[in-house]
This record gives sequence, structure tokens and C-alpha cells, in this order.
Amino acid sequence: MTTATGQRPIAERLFTWPSEAPALIGSRCAECAAITFPVANGCPRCGSASLSDEELPRTGTVWAWTTQGFLPKAPYLGADDKEGFRPWVVASVELPGALRVEAPLVGIKPDDVEVGLPVELAIVPLANDADGTEIMSFAFAPAGGA
Repeated sequence: MTTATGQRPIAERLFTWPSEAPALIGSRCAECAAITFPVANGCPRCGSASLSDEELPRTGTVWAWTTQGFLPKAPYLGADDKEGFRPWVVASVELPGALRVEAPLVGIKPDDVEVGLPVELAIVPLANDADGTEIMSFAFAPAGGA
């Protein structure tokens, strides 16, 4: 779905879009209550096919983190400018009562990241399609702009 602003999500049913309070979309198993992300057709815990979509918590805490110090290989959609490449932080974010999600951290320097840092979901530009449509993805940012 492309919005009037010329943006589209990187994948359907990954996060609510467009939304002023976006949320990641996962699946909850009706049999064992396991939660998966992204949306799944079958439960990895019990094998049930009875899953329903569920919006995941928008906030969480950094559980572990590292820096991505090299340009990813294809099929990465982000900028492929080796000259302009800047390392970024990748974190495992614990969403309370749900699961852990791996995602980039934005709005923070690597030296300022620490385990336990409160973060919130952010929808960020990733790349542009050939027609100029901006492809949006998800990341986490320090909660409250801290």
C-alpha cells in the first residue's frame, strides 16, 4: 500500500501503516499462546495452524546489542554507497509480555547504548523504489527522545 505521501511499508502485515502510533504485527497461537514475529502461518512451539494477528507492545528495553560495521550484501535495500556508509546499532529488544525482536536502533550513538535502555518503535525510511516511492521499515529509538 502506497500512501498519499509517496511512502510504503517494506512488507505488508509487518507493522501497522500508516499510523500515528505504529505497532509491529505478530501472531499469537490459539493453542499454546506462543507469540511470533513476524506474522506466521504455523506455531513454531506446538505446530498449530490456529494463529491470529496481534499488535505487539510499542515499547521495550534493549536486551543485547552490537554494531553493524559493514555494508550488508544483497538483497539489502538500503543505500549502497560505500563512501557514505556509517555503521549502525542493531539490538535485540525485549517487548514485555511478548518476545524479543531484532532491529536497528536510531537516534543514539553506539557509545550511549546500554542493556536495559528503554526504547520505542519508530518507522523510518529505508530506501526508494525506482519510481521514487519511499520504502519504510521499523527500528527502535530511545523512549521519550532520551
